[in-house]
Amino acid sequence: MSKKPKLNLSSLFGLLLLLFSLWAISNELREYNYRDVLNNLAAIPKNLLIASIGLTTFGYFAIALYDILAFRYIGFSLNWQKIVFTNFISSVFSNTIGFALLTGSAIRYRFYSTWGISPFAIAQIIAFVNFTFWLGMFALAGFIFLVNPLTIPTQLHLPFATVRPIGVIFLLLIIAYLLGSLIIKKPLRIRSHGFKFPSFKISLAQIAVSSCDWMFAAAVLYVLLPANISLSYLDFLGIYLLAMFAGVVSNVPGGLGVFETVILLILSSKVSAAAILGSLLVYRGVYYFLPFIIAAALLGLYELPLFRNRSPIHTDKHRCQKKN
Repeated sequence: MSKKPKLNLSSLFGLLLLLFSLWAISNELREYNYRDVLNNLAAIPKNLLIASIGLTTFGYFAIALYDILAFRYIGFSLNWQKIVFTNFISSVFSNTIGFALLTGSAIRYRFYSTWGISPFAIAQIIAFVNFTFWLGMFALAGFIFLVNPLTIPTQLHLPFATVRPIGVIFLLLIIAYLLGSLIIKKPLRIRSHGFKFPSFKISLAQIAVSSCDWMFAAAVLYVLLPANISLSYLDFLGIYLLAMFAGVVSNVPGGLGVFETVILLILSSKVSAAAILGSLLVYRGVYYFLPFIIAAALLGLYELPLFRNRSPIHTDKHRCQKKN
């Protein structure tokens, strides 16, 4: 008897958000011709494009520290070049494709297990990296939302008029995490394995590193915004974090559509939607697709020699040489 397929509510929610986002973007842009977007795209100065690529590079250096801190947390040692290599490919695939557990986590397992790291240690690394990602978001957004709260667009249908209550919730989570690192000393036992809280020092390092990652990412888009927009980096940082939070929880790959929707809804009153979309397209290209091309090339360069060594032709040749 065949089983009925189960409805994946998370995927359905992500699909609905994607459809809503596409509708919202088309609604914002209905007054503009696609040529307006292309013209605004071409109007971005080359020096700003170079600056955005530089900021992206710094951002991925900050992300590399996630795994380096994770190895310090679990007490394992591995060549830092291997850690940075694995982190870059897994982070880029997670950012661009989404579904981090199926992309970034699988890539980490693929490489770290090859280099002798146990499955349990890899699981600890993956959990640590994911916690670090959210800690920076909560700490930075919590502070920005509290001291410089922005008004939430009514189209998002959230129960708050401003982001300040969200900021309070985020900061309470950070305080709870830091208190846990100070108070909870016994590891959580799951079967024969124990998960322990990071030390207070490592917890602070997680927050600092992840916050830098988020600030660099926001700066990439900020430098690409139209020059005639009157918006400070601090104000934009709050908008970026709200948009990115919506994109991440949507479960849509790379937050595609959801992130753009929030940015457009908030900034379209300050500058034309076509100009904003032009900046967003360049941001996607610089921060997501350019690193993705590089990561895919590195993955190919690493895997291709291994694939050749495992191919039947190579195996038969090796056997013939052995007989002779």
